Amino acid sequence: MFKGSMVALVTPFKGEKIDEEALRKLVRFQIENGTDVLVPCGTTGESATLSLQEHERVIDIVIDEARGKTKVVPGTGSNNTAEALEFTRHAKEAGADGALIITPYYNKPTQEGIYQHFKVLDSVGIPLVVYNIASRTGINITPATMARIAKLKNAVGVKEASGNLKQMAEIKRLCGENFDLISGDDALTLPLLAIGGCGVISVVANIVPKDVSEMITAHKKGDFKQARDYYYKLMPLVNAMFIETNPIPVKTSMGLMRMIEPTLRLPMCAMSEANVEKLKKVLKEYKLIK
Repeated sequence: MFKGSMVALVTPFKGEKIDEEALRKLVRFQIENGTDVLVPCGTTGESATLSLQEHERVIDIVIDEARGKTKVVPGTGSNNTAEALEFTRHAKEAGADGALIITPYYNKPTQEGIYQHFKVLDSVGIPLVVYNIASRTGINITPATMARIAKLKNAVGVKEASGNLKQMAEIKRLCGENFDLISGDDALTLPLLAIGGCGVISVVANIVPKDVSEMITAHKKGDFKQARDYYYKLMPLVNAMFIETNPIPVKTSMGLMRMIEPTLRLPMCAMSEANVEKLKKVLKEYKLIK
């Protein structure tokens, strides 16, 4: 259901507030450059530091600006099932095409608790994409549990950010062709496509959406050499996006490229000067800045 180049959209701020005008410009930029799905209010969108009202406002703006042009699948997860239910209901009422649901973090539920969490959210009646990222949540969804979740009526896929290709392949084997396997890691997009994945929810697509889109399109057409060429071209940039915790490098890059003000919310803070210099070097080599 959700395939191709999908962007984990940043949330631009101006001072203490959401920069709504900049957010709308980012949506238009992504649509113009071939992005298939917009994913606001995820990790890259600093959802952890958005208030309930801000979270819903970002979703409303992105849907309004993108309506009829590309799909929108906002992050609506929480470690509180009741809160996740509220976020997900809002996304459905706002007209979202689906919802990205992170594994409950900090609580460290059992595999049964994880399944029950998604079973409750399935009742909202909107397509659900599971977001499995143990490095952030402290708990991994096993392939066996993912197979149970995949049988829920509205569960349509998983954003897999475990970094474990063996696990990803096992999820694909157990969940079948009707459950989308989506990369949650730019560095593993091409390997994931090779084992049956259908796309990526990308950080680097915030700054080079066309190249990410072209890579996936080339692979889909069977032009594997062209897909590899894009992959290796992107790798230095991808690596630079993670020299500090996401989204610090990507927002710093967007500031250097004059796309947004590179404002972050604490506990995220400005990038170290040494890493800014490393980032500038990569951006210059990619011809994104002078």
